[in-house]
Amino acid sequence: MLGENRHIAHMDLDTFFVSVERLQNSKLAGKPVIIGGLSDRGVVAACSYEARMYGVHSAMPIKMARQLCADATYIRGDMEQYSKYSNMVTDIITEAAPVCEKASIDEHYLDLTGMDRFFGCQKWSHELRQRIMRETGLPISFGLSVNKTVSKIATGEAKPNGEKEVKAPDVQPFLNPLSIRKIPMLGPKTYQLLRSMGIERIETLSHIPPEMIQKVLGKNGLHIWKKANGIDNTPVVRYAERKSISSERTFDKDTIDIRYLNELIVRITEKLAFELRKQQKLTACITVKIRYSNFDTHTLQKRIPYTSFDHVLISTAKELFTRLYSRRMLVRLVGVRLSYLVNGAQQLNLFEDTPEQINLYLAMDRIRTRFGANALGRAAGMK
Repeated sequence: MLGENRHIAHMDLDTFFVSVERLQNSKLAGKPVIIGGLSDRGVVAACSYEARMYGVHSAMPIKMARQLCADATYIRGDMEQYSKYSNMVTDIITEAAPVCEKASIDEHYLDLTGMDRFFGCQKWSHELRQRIMRETGLPISFGLSVNKTVSKIATGEAKPNGEKEVKAPDVQPFLNPLSIRKIPMLGPKTYQLLRSMGIERIETLSHIPPEMIQKVLGKNGLHIWKKANGIDNTPVVRYAERKSISSERTFDKDTIDIRYLNELIVRITEKLAFELRKQQKLTACITVKIRYSNFDTHTLQKRIPYTSFDHVLISTAKELFTRLYSRRMLVRLVGVRLSYLVNGAQQLNLFEDTPEQINLYLAMDRIRTRFGANALGRAAGMK
């Protein structure tokens, strides 16, 4: 099998938001907990295993969740606290692991290839998991196998608060009886299509000729078929959370027009935020850059709770620009960079009671996707 000499661990914090809330309030332990907007028009951002037993799940309207589980404790959520604990776990893992990739706010991939000859990957992963739980108080599970796909599926089978190793010879026997729902990145539409073809288990999917799957699902079908056969050569990318996107503007003529500079910061930040949402990523750090006419260059950055929303990023960018632009001399260039990126849709920020705001973002993004990033923008960024 391809990649059978690799040892990849996938670590995933169990019901992460709920676990953080239980650290703040021990009375929530063992009880159904639902996190999200508190009004009937809000949305469930996360829920405990106890709440899931009533049929509650993420992205469900809060009103429906209340009907299913009226006795649950409902909490708005605190992205600042969640970001803080996420970074605590990341710091522990990156300090210990030879190669670590932060895949989202609550999960990490670790490439432990070669460590089996010295210490044993399973033992090492077990001890790291124990250390994370001891130092943060958060429950965490891990899967260990030959690649990212199998280790992530193994983590799902180990939850809650468990660990599972799937060695190379056991990969297909492990995958075969599982539902195709377990395949990472297999969306609901693809699931329904495969089910309509009579495909329910990974074993059935793995035996279908790849040409047929590709004909039905296109290029994505081949990726899904490979995953069903335990094939995934995707590397663990070191320090993925430090990747960034940025944009800057050099002026044809140096300017001291403070209003124009502020408008430009808004416009740049707004476009970067749209790009984040398009890539389904979140940022935890924003940096503003100024280059004066004498080529002196200054930057200022700020760590923030994970987000991809314009109104959060723009206010922070304007604050940084105000603090940075202190010399009152001609400016040659301004720029904005968003860094510490992780995967995660903007639903992570849905602790609002204003679904109108969320719907507005979705509508604006649809227009930009169809007509281009410049098709729509805030008045504060226009001149």
